Amino acid sequence: MKNLWLFLLPVFFLFSFSKAKHPYHVGSVEINYNSKSKSFEITGRFFLDDLENGLGKKYGGSFHFNDEKYKAKLNEALEKYCAEYFKLKADGRFLKINYVGYEEDSESVNVFLESETVATPKKLEAAVSFLYNLFDDQINIVHMIVNGQRQSEKLTYPNRYLYRQF
Repeated sequence: MKNLWLFLLPVFFLFSFSKAKHPYHVGSVEINYNSKSKSFEITGRFFLDDLENGLGKKYGGSFHFNDEKYKAKLNEALEKYCAEYFKLKADGRFLKINYVGYEEDSESVNVFLESETVATPKKLEAAVSFLYNLFDDQINIVHMIVNGQRQSEKLTYPNRYLYRQF
């Protein structure tokens, strides 16, 4: 019996810690101007469980990224969620943002958006509040890239606005 516990103890710890909550609530958003398509390509990266919980809190019900039967429900919810929690202005004009889709990584989700076409901007403004509906310690690291010039800033709840000149 003692040998059985020696065998099971590491398995128990492995299982317990694999489902442990992460202590930080951090996401990143890259807003990259593509001069060929004359549009912004936006990628948000978030912890998978945080995004599932954020969508669940916002829309009710459960969401599971690693389950194919939730794919349509996730796409519909993410499209609405992104429209509410992400806004982009170029040279003082709001841009229409289209939801493209998402891709799962082992513990994170990449969400892809694209703006309507726009001339190369001199001033870029963004409102980024992903997962602010879930965590009051959420941090979103935002990278803006125009013509190879990268400017980054950390937005901590409740701050959601970012302005940059290029």
